[in-house]
Amino acid sequence: MRAPMRAHRTAVLVTAGFLAGVFTTAAFHLGARVEAISFWGQEPAEQAAATPTPAAKATSQAPMGALPDFTALTEKLSPAVVNVSTTSQAESNPHTEGGPFGGPGNPHEFWEPFERFFGPMPKRQFKQRSLGSGFIISREGFILTNNHVIENADEIVVKTADEKEYKAKVVGRDPKTDIAVIKIDDAKDVSVVTLGNSDDLKVGAWVVAIGNPFGLEHTVTAGIVSAKGRFIGQGSYDNFIQTDAAINPGNSGGPLINLKGEVVGINSAIFSRSGGNIGIGFAIPINVAKDMLPELEEKGRVTRGWLGVMIQKVTPDIAENFGLKDTKGALVADVVKDGPAQEAGIKVGDVIVEFDGRPIKDSTELPMLVARTSVGKTVTLKLIRDKRTETLSVTIGELKDEEQVAAGGKERGLGLTVQPLTPDIAESLGLGSEVKGVVVSAVEPGSSADDAGLRRGDVILEVNREPVKDLASYRKALTAAGKGKSVLLLVRRGESTIFMALKPSE
Repeated sequence: MRAPMRAHRTAVLVTAGFLAGVFTTAAFHLGARVEAISFWGQEPAEQAAATPTPAAKATSQAPMGALPDFTALTEKLSPAVVNVSTTSQAESNPHTEGGPFGGPGNPHEFWEPFERFFGPMPKRQFKQRSLGSGFIISREGFILTNNHVIENADEIVVKTADEKEYKAKVVGRDPKTDIAVIKIDDAKDVSVVTLGNSDDLKVGAWVVAIGNPFGLEHTVTAGIVSAKGRFIGQGSYDNFIQTDAAINPGNSGGPLINLKGEVVGINSAIFSRSGGNIGIGFAIPINVAKDMLPELEEKGRVTRGWLGVMIQKVTPDIAENFGLKDTKGALVADVVKDGPAQEAGIKVGDVIVEFDGRPIKDSTELPMLVARTSVGKTVTLKLIRDKRTETLSVTIGELKDEEQVAAGGKERGLGLTVQPLTPDIAESLGLGSEVKGVVVSAVEPGSSADDAGLRRGDVILEVNREPVKDLASYRKALTAAGKGKSVLLLVRRGESTIFMALKPSE
């Protein structure tokens, strides 16, 4: 039987996991510059009448009432956009497959009498295929795409616009920002994109998306930038470009392009109740990727700065209670023991309003700034403590893979990854501020966590009847459980709580 083909689905926010990450600063500029885009109603003579200065080019606009013509841009950029097809091994659960008489899946209770005499029902192995997009950034065959497009892939095949197929390998990836770099060998005369500056992108500017929605190769859609700096609950370092250019499943990893023909974003997620486009799509700013590219290509991973604080948003009520003039800054909710912040003298209740000379308007800006700071650099923090402004110096440490360490999942065979339950994440899950715990950000297929029914987005409230307040208490409770021992979790899912017992695999 032919294995089912499914178009790779962009991250739908109601089911997406939580990502976090950032980068080290570096400049990266590839490819040839694309000619200026012409507009309807603009005569060739008008275009050639004078050679505008660079500043004039940057600020040129279409005539009043005219619409841009995307044909030249599309012809130039489409050859650099590729179809990314992946194949991976997957397992089906017999308890959730169709019943023996063609009905819906049956619960475990149905199969239990049979398993008692004949043993557990074997899981069916099959090949799972998915589709996504990417774009070529260098003549050497390096391609940018989303991490979720190639994650867990056993085989990656890249198809270019001229129908040539290449096997690709993963060079580097960063799950926390959903960015990945793959490479094809023996690529000759490939077209490449020019990476622009997403910081210069303005709300209301025209943008074009090229990708493979639902497997329909090299589909071109256009729209405008609807917003910048969107925090959508994907992780601590959210900074998405919102666009109404149609983005659908299969567009993941494709480029978002400005009218200069420069890539300004990587299409990554959609907000949808049905799984299809409703005019709200999200792209990762290309400057995020440009900062990370050197390390991803050289090391395969990203090194991030670490401050060692848990922060939350300064709401109007909090500002009033703290005697603050406005809601700017990041409120320190917790300080990691022996971390850089504690050594510098930062305390719970401090409101950080400036980091290394950069004002903090919103709490979501601080993790991004810290992560992009070089490890070992000493920076100045300005904060408000007891209504007084103070200045401290702090030496930035290196962010370890906090989620792996906290979960102890892979070492102990549980197969889950967790992250802090921040106020923003709690709000996106519909939880009140009184709920404490850690949130599940990933579950390994076929693991103990998967078998127990744990899902991404579940909130772990207790471990072996011990309350979980944060990552530290979660880690402590797991350690106390002992190696190889079963772990009893109290999990919050939506409005209900359930107990789940996990037996670590050997």
